[in-house]
Amino acid sequence: MIRVTDLRKSYGSNQAVDGVSLEIRPGETFGLLGPNGAGKTTTIHMIVGVLRPDAGSVELNGQGSPSSNAARGRMGLAPQALALYDTLTAQENLAFFGRLYGLSGERLRQRVQWALEVAGLVDRRFDRVATFSGGMKRRLNLVAALVHDPAVLLLDEPTVGVDPQSRHHIFERIEALKKEGRTILYTTHYIEEAARLCDRVAIMDHGRIRALDKVDHLIAEHGGHAVIHAELERPPPPGVSLPGRLDDLTLRVETDRPLEEIGRLAPLGLAFKSLRIDRPDLETVFLNLTGRSLRD
Repeated sequence: MIRVTDLRKSYGSNQAVDGVSLEIRPGETFGLLGPNGAGKTTTIHMIVGVLRPDAGSVELNGQGSPSSNAARGRMGLAPQALALYDTLTAQENLAFFGRLYGLSGERLRQRVQWALEVAGLVDRRFDRVATFSGGMKRRLNLVAALVHDPAVLLLDEPTVGVDPQSRHHIFERIEALKKEGRTILYTTHYIEEAARLCDRVAIMDHGRIRALDKVDHLIAEHGGHAVIHAELERPPPPGVSLPGRLDDLTLRVETDRPLEEIGRLAPLGLAFKSLRIDRPDLETVFLNLTGRSLRD
């Protein structure tokens, strides 16, 4: 369990995290979704104790703040910036991180072997990380956070810059960890990742939580209406009253009941060239809450 209460952090005049409160339940995969610069990584760094908050508190696993060795020892962090040593081999990297968490002897050997198998890197175990592709490094970065078998995982943008095969591999690993009952905090700006992996999602922007709930609840509350796009073959018959806006031969109808609305259109004598329903999804929610303008 992770409980964050009114967490704040600023860098000069930049308020990076501004009163964030959330609770991650045992066994839950919790998504922190937001655009670049939203404050996700700063929040993660305060949760694990890398950064000291200006205000607020973090409680981990009922064992106190991140300053507690017992609490930190049960966590695994896969940071957005790769935490690997290029001049060491894959096996040496994993053994190094395992020893930091107190592993040794046969237990260390078993966990390193397990991690190499999970990452799909057994045949590259003796190669230096400097020779690895971006996807291989990301996979190794993930299992380095798992080598000590933590109950709680914090994964900060774990698929940034990876190829589709490595992304699929990472997804499968995370889904397997979910089935094992691990508690996972997953930060991302990829909407499809949050929708696929997370039990609940908090949408963060400008250092604040804008909304927090299950994905389907977020869509219902913040997604807006479904939109029917109907392209007509010819203008509608004279005197027909249309339910939406007609632009040339394209009819656009916003509705909460698109199938019923299409049923009402059928007897109006319209000739359809194409018909499409756009239903709100997590991307719609994200754009509605964070804005549709590009920010760098």
